[in-house]
Amino acid sequence: MEKLSEQKGNTLHGILLIALFSCAATYISQFPFFQKLSLSPLIIGILLGMLYANSLRNRLPETWVPGIQFCSKQLLRTGIVLYGFRLTLQNILEVGGGAILIDCVIVAVTLLAGIFFGKILKMDKETALLTSVGSAICGAAAVLGADATLKPKAYKTAVAVSTVVIFGTISMFLYPALYRSGLLGLDPHQMGIYTGATLHEVAHVVGAGNAMGSQVEDTAIIVKMIRVILLVPVLAVLSFWAGRKPRPEENATAGSLPEGSKAGLAAAAPAAGERKAKGKIAVPWFAFLFLAVIGFNSLSLLPEGLVHAVNSFDTFLLTMAMTALGTDTSFDKFKKAGPRPFLLAFLLYLWLLGGGYLLARFLPGLS
Repeated sequence: MEKLSEQKGNTLHGILLIALFSCAATYISQFPFFQKLSLSPLIIGILLGMLYANSLRNRLPETWVPGIQFCSKQLLRTGIVLYGFRLTLQNILEVGGGAILIDCVIVAVTLLAGIFFGKILKMDKETALLTSVGSAICGAAAVLGADATLKPKAYKTAVAVSTVVIFGTISMFLYPALYRSGLLGLDPHQMGIYTGATLHEVAHVVGAGNAMGSQVEDTAIIVKMIRVILLVPVLAVLSFWAGRKPRPEENATAGSLPEGSKAGLAAAAPAAGERKAKGKIAVPWFAFLFLAVIGFNSLSLLPEGLVHAVNSFDTFLLTMAMTALGTDTSFDKFKKAGPRPFLLAFLLYLWLLGGGYLLARFLPGLS
């Protein structure tokens, strides 16, 4: 009993550590400099977590690790579910069928292109998928959702989030400049669709849309939220893939060992081997709960103030999850990932810029 109590205490210490970092991230995000960049607490949280990983990580008790892992797993799933309170089904009807079709094309092509280019670049599948999901759907939040489904090593998630930050931030300044110059030739409705369908983070869409006027911003946010809803079917497909395919790390490890060691490896991790052998699918129930929350929120049964409070709480939970992921991401692991994820993200970015523009301008039925 005493040992169990001690374990709970150590877990609580890890959770409180992440909560403290998350409070700092929330506070820092209110600074005018970071608000101009539209850097959300989630992004600042992972940066603080990485700062901890590369400085103090080895000086704190390892017994706190379970609490940190609790934040990066259980709190992550809870945060994704509550994210549904930001959306309603009515939002979908406001922008028309053309915008919905564009969102579907953008998401599908970006994911397929990510898988294709990931193979050409000889990237491991998890890093390629995380990077592609972040570009295709909703940035860091989508990467977190994919992380909860694929359960990759934490540094892969951090690398994928980094690509979102870089290219999303570039777009946030580039789109308003192109729109104001008249080079794109898009009306406010088309520009809103283009912005919402191609920018990475919700914060990036808000920042860019605000700089282009309320007409563009309103449409952009709704189109972006439809992309967020598409996270549900994408996670379902990823879950099927994760349940059918063995992990690359397992294959690489087993392949590099002599026969006797392979037997020892199989004996040391029977649960994982049995799960893969049977082809068991890990159903992402949190994704379906996310969709259920959207449906409930569409009924407008809760007071607006309460929904706002839930959204603020959810942002803090996601910040804690991002911070926890950052604490397992050292610079050595970034070196291990190499430049390929960023090259993949750049190729996907070119598609979003060019393909998204053509879809927004020429796809029939947008008016």
